[in-house]
Amino acid sequence: MAHKKGVGSSKNGRESAAQRLGIKIFGGQQCLAGNIIVRQRGTKHNPGNNVAIGKDDTLYALVDGTVNFHKGKRDKSVVSVIPNAEA
Repeated sequence: MAHKKGVGSSKNGRESAAQRLGIKIFGGQQCLAGNIIVRQRGTKHNPGNNVAIGKDDTLYALVDGTVNFHKGKRDKSVVSVIPNAEA
């Protein structure tokens, strides 16, 4: 007799959905206030001018404008939004 149960399906089912991380709006592209720019774990990219950071480290725009990636202090990646000129 077998000394273990036949465990097929009870050992399956631990595949989690992908988290869809990464840059959502690239440098030079237009964004609206509230648009998510980067979804990340930890601060690979840091918030700059007109960009805020969420509790899950997501960066989002505070104003309408153009996204700009640049290097900040200690060569860290910083994301800013350059506001559109009001016409």
